Amino acid sequence: MALLGREQILAVDDLPVEDVPVPEWGGEVRLRGLTGAELDEYQASLVVQTRDGTQKTNLRNATAKLVSRCAIDEDGAPLFEPKDLLKLSSKSAVALQRLANVAQRLNGLTDDDLKELTEDFGDGPSASTTTD
Repeated sequence: MALLGREQILAVDDLPVEDVPVPEWGGEVRLRGLTGAELDEYQASLVVQTRDGTQKTNLRNATAKLVSRCAIDEDGAPLFEPKDLLKLSSKSAVALQRLANVAQRLNGLTDDDLKELTEDFGDGPSASTTTD
């Protein structure tokens, strides 16, 4: 294999795309892999600061969050906006999980990765959390 240079690396379109059948919705949904920054943002969205300053895992709508970040239209534009998250999370768990499984694979995320993320914070105190 050849050693890559800066320009070669930066010029590569390396985000995988896959169309996933969703019979529950009557069609397919196109998903793409996230950039490094987008993946970091997704993972950070699963963590909240408690009032006492500790961090706690927040898995609320985690499946829909991942799907919404990966779903794109035919032109590659995001399919969903942040305001769509609650409506999307109210859709079929089977359909969302199917999409999330593909999104995890496209992004190199394993169940162990997600488990490790949540284990890093433990249960923490039972104080209420704040969100932005």
